[in-house]
Amino acid sequence: MNIAILSQKSSLYSTRRLSEAAKKRGHSVRVIDTLRCYMNITSENPGIHYKGEDLRGFEAVIPRVGASITFYGAAVVRQFEMMGVFSVNESVAISRSRDKLRSLQLLSRAGVGLPTTGFAHSPDDVQDLIKMVGGAPLVIKLLEGTQGIGVVLAETKKAAESVIEAFFGLKANIMVQEYIKESGGADIRCFVIGGKVVASMKRQAPEGEFRSNLHRGGSATLIKITPQERAAAVKAAQIMGLNVAGVDILRSNRGALVMEVNSSPGLEGIESTTGKDIAAMIIEFIEKNAKPHRTRTRGKG
Repeated sequence: MNIAILSQKSSLYSTRRLSEAAKKRGHSVRVIDTLRCYMNITSENPGIHYKGEDLRGFEAVIPRVGASITFYGAAVVRQFEMMGVFSVNESVAISRSRDKLRSLQLLSRAGVGLPTTGFAHSPDDVQDLIKMVGGAPLVIKLLEGTQGIGVVLAETKKAAESVIEAFFGLKANIMVQEYIKESGGADIRCFVIGGKVVASMKRQAPEGEFRSNLHRGGSATLIKITPQERAAAVKAAQIMGLNVAGVDILRSNRGALVMEVNSSPGLEGIESTTGKDIAAMIIEFIEKNAKPHRTRTRGKG
């Protein structure tokens, strides 16, 4: 099978592992810089060009689209779909999951457990917004932030007011979330492939920090998840329409709460923690599902 990996760097751990796993299973693989792709948008013969070359002949594409290039990356994936190429994650699903507010609204509509979240536009509504999520301490998140960047824990009402007003003053889009104290600065990353949780790990924030992201110095350990957590992770990925997803869950007094659904989850942390060959599992999923014009929009909204 001829597989394309959309990634800005072939040296990145996840890109390298996917490439190795595909080659090991006898496939032809090529890493393509998403931002160097340009498109011929026509109804008769849509195409993608890359550094002067017409890209054709791929049977599957694995999007590793960074959050900072979501708009362009989704357009490139969509063009591959128009050409009949199977995409591990569809363009619509990637865009849907990357919009933090939209994804939470879709999960909420489906009855998935979530931290209470508030969203507003006017500084005049700050007081009621804070009250809505249960008061301080609370978490303030930039809608465009990734890997824990743009996430602030406000421990007092005064601090929350100041931070929210500062973000509003910068015309930044933010959401305000209840702080799940009982999670103890830890979350669970569930790795979902084809509607099944294939691996999971607990990520613990370092001392004095509440963000558990491994990029921010968090540590990862093996964990056995509950049937409720497993079901929540699978349902969240299905609602987003993602075949491959990293679903982040908080343990709370009222059960599993989905915090985020990631369409390009990193492989390094989950593979090194669990010892599982996640890259090979993704390639195996492609082998079973990749057919011409197989892509279809999943999920809702």
